[in-house]
Amino acid sequence: MQVVSPDCIDTEFPSNPYSLKITHSAMQKILVLYYSRHGSVCSLAKEVGYGIETIEDCEAVFRTVPPVSSVCEATEPAVPEQGDIYASAQDLVNCSGLVLGSPTRFGTIASPLKYFFDQAASEWLAGTLVDKPAGVFTSSSSMHGGQESTLLSMMLPLIHHGMIMVGIPYPNTPIGGTGTGGTPYGASHVGGPDSINPIDNDEKTAARVLGRRVANCARLIAKQAL
Repeated sequence: MQVVSPDCIDTEFPSNPYSLKITHSAMQKILVLYYSRHGSVCSLAKEVGYGIETIEDCEAVFRTVPPVSSVCEATEPAVPEQGDIYASAQDLVNCSGLVLGSPTRFGTIASPLKYFFDQAASEWLAGTLVDKPAGVFTSSSSMHGGQESTLLSMMLPLIHHGMIMVGIPYPNTPIGGTGTGGTPYGASHVGGPDSINPIDNDEKTAARVLGRRVANCARLIAKQAL
């Protein structure tokens, strides 16, 4: 049995029936898929994207999802009035890796993202995301607002889809001494009661490290699959 190293360095990957589903183009597209209510998760997503694009031949592709409503007749426009466009199932097909971002909702993933993955049964059956690397990030209003349980809950659908989870190591990162956000499970931000706290340097660094690690894994996996 072969084990994927934490940094995806000098690692050989066994052949599998889904290997042809990994994007083999020169440019690896890493999907940064997020839901942001007050802007904190969106800001963190951009830092993740910054980290992704420090890796050669990797591009961050930003997508969001519309809010859900208890009113059956309520609908969102097909294209948002501002910001990143809504994700589609084709984005899951096209990506070489995925970084998923959600605010905390009582210690778990936000409903709009859960709804998006609830509609992805066809991609699950097809193995669309199998052996693609993934990471997660979140934001909460308070330090103990459920960040780590939210991050872990976000991993569950990605693991069911066969993705390879990537976290943030303690060595050479700020998560061992940060006084705000940052966990080994994924990047995070403490927005404050009004969600107006700016992302600090430790949180930026952790988010960039996460993006960089997911992108590096995607690039190396694609090379092994050729």
